[in-house]
This record gives sequence, structure tokens and C-alpha cells, in this order.
Amino acid sequence: MKDPNGKTIAIIGAGIAGLSAGCYGQMNGYRTQIFEQQDRPGGLCTSWKRKGYTFDGCIALGVAGSRCDTSSHQIWEELGALRNRDVLDREEYVRFEGTNGEQLILYADVDKLEQHMRASYPADAAIARELCDAVRLFSRLDMPPDKPKELYGLSDNVRMVFKMLPFIRTFFKYGGQSVEEFGARFSSPFLRRAFPLALHFDTPEPMLSLILTLAWMNSQNVGFPSGGSLEFARDIERRYLELGGTIHYREPVDEILHERQGDGTGRVSGLRLANGAEHDADIVISAADGYTTLFEMLRGEYLSDYVRGYYEDLPVFPAIVQVSLGVDRDLSREPTDIKYFLEEPVAIAGQKRDHLLVRHYCFDPSLAPPCKSVVVVQIPSPYDYWERLHRDRVRYKAEKEAVATTIIGQLENRFPGISGRIEVVDVSTPITTKRYTGNWQGSIMGWLATSQTADIDKSKTLPSLEHFYMIGQWAEARGGLPSVAMSARHAIQIICAKDGNAFVAQSSEV
Repeated sequence: MKDPNGKTIAIIGAGIAGLSAGCYGQMNGYRTQIFEQQDRPGGLCTSWKRKGYTFDGCIALGVAGSRCDTSSHQIWEELGALRNRDVLDREEYVRFEGTNGEQLILYADVDKLEQHMRASYPADAAIARELCDAVRLFSRLDMPPDKPKELYGLSDNVRMVFKMLPFIRTFFKYGGQSVEEFGARFSSPFLRRAFPLALHFDTPEPMLSLILTLAWMNSQNVGFPSGGSLEFARDIERRYLELGGTIHYREPVDEILHERQGDGTGRVSGLRLANGAEHDADIVISAADGYTTLFEMLRGEYLSDYVRGYYEDLPVFPAIVQVSLGVDRDLSREPTDIKYFLEEPVAIAGQKRDHLLVRHYCFDPSLAPPCKSVVVVQIPSPYDYWERLHRDRVRYKAEKEAVATTIIGQLENRFPGISGRIEVVDVSTPITTKRYTGNWQGSIMGWLATSQTADIDKSKTLPSLEHFYMIGQWAEARGGLPSVAMSARHAIQIICAKDGNAFVAQSSEV
């Protein structure tokens, strides 16, 4: 292993980004330590056990880059993720059900998807063909881990343009068009109602987000890792520890220490923990919540108006309420993800809902006892609403119970008899997310992917603070496991380049 002059890196947060930065730092000879406020790895990439059931809070469809014969799988090989772990592919992305028997099934297989849409909605066959052709095109896109744009030269830009040339026209066509705008083109009233809700949290993201998701599913490159999110995170934790790294659990960071220089700029010198202990470091990488990092750990110093504007102007991915149920019933014959419209809208957490997304995890039998099922319902819900309730713990608890009761009542309409077979009820709210991860506004994925956020150049550094880096979902145009892992890889590449060292990334199988 290389020795870059014995430099030390202190990393804040043992989520996927922090663990990945630790792995790549160790591979390149840096001495790294990770400081994590919780007692386990993963951050948002987590799951929890209740009476024999495992409830997952992160991975829904699967992990992009899961197929081992693709270039995009390389980063997971380097990080030891998915090692000796089954990867489970699904036949459907989501199934919509109307109140009058209508259905839209977004199959993983794009040929099957087109056949279904043409047969069920012949008047919209041309639009279905357009959608499926775009999915077929992007199914051929296989992007290996690359160096960050900060290290690009002319030849790199030329190479990237040629690689992306077949996709550029479609990329620009759908990158600026929302899923809702695309759905409005259908003549079928049901498709116009259902299709804008195709993304799991009904977010107003570009149509390209849906196309890429369907393309990954079509190429079987977005499989669910057996055991769920926490076990996936533990794979990377294991890799980091094998590389010689150190993790300090239950050690929340209070402040990023820095020294002012004569010209008004600063230079990081280490961390101060909540317990008052200080740790020196040559480099600090924050994989923690962006707002907490910049406005609390750095006390709002060194911020340009441009960076400050992120937190004033950019849309944040919504917070959610998650109702997790352990059910004494085998639901494996049911579609995995169902979005069904309700006979009458219902009020849930202060908002009217006319549909529910229900997911079961029977495709991974390790998550529930034999012949039983984990069922999860997730609903976008404003952080402010729950923050006000939380000031009165009695009202907060009562609202959680009311949400669970309402949802179970609606599930009874779709799955008759299910309410009498429920063994475990667990409700997490945006307050739960904020408490567990520190994530600003209880967001589950940082910035919302829109044309506005995609156009913002989110630097991993602060120009006036030396040797500080920020990685993860708040330093990228969008979140997601591959994005945050790549963010960490890029940060270490930049650090190596500044130190005059060639970047090394070795497979965990080596």
C-alpha cells in the first residue's frame, strides 16, 4: 500500500459515502478514521428488526450496478458490497390499479412492457413505443467509474462526448421534460392519471429518471441485495475494516476545527466531538448532512453566497412516513409494488391521499419468518407538520397511531382479512429520519432531482477552506447509493491528485 507521507483523514459519518471514502482512502495509503453518531453503519441505508421481521428503510428496487458483468459493477467490487450475497431481480417496477379494474404494469422486461401497453391501451401505442425505445437505448449505457470533472482534461471531455453521442438527443429530450408532462400526452384517462405517479414518491423529477430506472431493470442491473440495506452497508464496513480503517461509533461530531490564516482563508485541523474530545487530522471529509456540516459543524463560516443559496433555493427530496407491518400471511403471489387508487380520498398526516403505494418483500425470504410477509407503505409527508406535533409527545404518538390505523383500514379494502393477521406495526416519521441521520428537513435523499438541481455545480470543496471536502447526497445533483459511493471515490481521487499520487482502486477479490 502507498504511503502519501502518512497523512490522516477524519471522515464524518459511516453511511455509504463515509464508508466508501474510508475504503478508497485506505487503498491509497491514507490513515483514515470514521466518526459516526449511531451504533451501526449505513446512515440512511439501514433496516431494523421487530419480533422476527426485518423492516427496510432504504433499498426499494435494488442497487444500480448489481450485475457483475457490467462496468458499473466495478465500484461495488472495489467496496466489497454484494460480496457473497444473492442479488434478487424483480419482474415488475410497479403495478397501478384503478377503482374500475384498470391496470398499468411497468414490467422490468421492456418488450413485455410494450406488449402490455399496446394491448391494453391501443390508442396510445405510439407513445408506448416511444417510451420503450428510449428504455432500450439507455439499457445499452454502461458507465464505469470515472474520474471527477475537476480532473478532466480536453481528451477526457472528447472521450466522454463520443461515448455519450448515441444518447445525447434522448438525454436532452427527456432531461427537461417531467414525468407528469410525458404522462399528459396519453389519451387514456387512466394513463394520464397513473403515469405521472410512476416514480415511487410521486416526485416531479425529469422523465429521464424513470427511463434510466426502467433501463436498469430491463438490463437486470438493479437487483435487491439479500438481507436488505443494513447488511449491504455492513459489507462495505467489513471491507473498510479489512483495509485497516477505524470506526468510532456513538461519537457525534460537534465542530470541524480550523485555523484562520492571514489572508482570511482557513485550513482544517481536525474535529471536536460532542464529548469534548479533539482529534487532529490533515484532511476532513464530511459525509454527514449538508446543512449540519456547513451551518453547525463549520458555524456557517467560509460559505459563499452561491453555496448558501443551495439551502435557500433548491428543492429538497421529500420526507416520508413509513408504516411497516409484519403480517402472518404469505403475499408472495401478489405484485411486489402496487399503487392503487382509493374509492374515496383519505386524510393521512394532514394531507389528502387518493392512492397508496404498497410494497411487500416476499422476494427476499430472509426478511420475514416462513410463510409470513413484510409489508411497507411509504407516504411523502412534510417535516414541519411532524416537527410541530413532536413538541407534544402525546399528540405525536397519537398521530403515528392514527396514520397506522388509517393505512391498515385502506389495506383491508385491497387485501381482505389482512388487518386481523398483523403481528407487528412500526411507524417512522420525518422526525425519526432527522433523529437517526441528522438529515435536514428529514429528507431521505438530499436534493430533489430536477432540471434546476442538475444545473447547479455542487463543488466538493469550499474555496476558502483548505483540505475540507464534502461528499454524499448533499454534494451531488441527486442521491442514491451509486451516486454517493462515486462521490466518495471522486473526493479521494482529487486528494491524491493534489498530493501528486496516482489513484489506486483495487477489487475486494484481489
